[in-house]
Amino acid sequence: MRKIGLLLLLGLIMSSCNGPVENPAAATGSKEAVRDGVFIHITECYDDPHKVLMPLKMATMMANDKDVLVYMDIHSVHMLVKDSEDITFADFESAHTYIRKLIEMKVGVYACPTCLQIAGYTPDDLMDGVQVAQKDKFFNFTKGRIITLDY
Repeated sequence: MRKIGLLLLLGLIMSSCNGPVENPAAATGSKEAVRDGVFIHITECYDDPHKVLMPLKMATMMANDKDVLVYMDIHSVHMLVKDSEDITFADFESAHTYIRKLIEMKVGVYACPTCLQIAGYTPDDLMDGVQVAQKDKFFNFTKGRIITLDY
């Protein structure tokens, strides 16, 4: 009898659940469409141009219909400073070209402040449009789901 009661209770709980909310706007009754976000994390630099240019290209393509944030740390901060050497690789545009396009598209391109300091740079050394990372930006760049791509 105890098992039947437990099964009935479990059935009631499950029938009252509507499952996960796919679109946060629908849950709040908002008519505004919510775009999902793509958080792209890049650590590499001159030693692996493919591993730098692929995520930059993806960020540029995805920014057409997704909210995108690009976070660069470890070695990648070296390419974010003024007068840095550009990166090229077969079948891709250059790193500076992608970064410039992303900034023109109003995509946040962020440099890790600690990694900048370790590399011997200050925020004043960053290219125009590149910003110093702030943790709040990691969560507030989109109202939709956040998908992370890590390079």
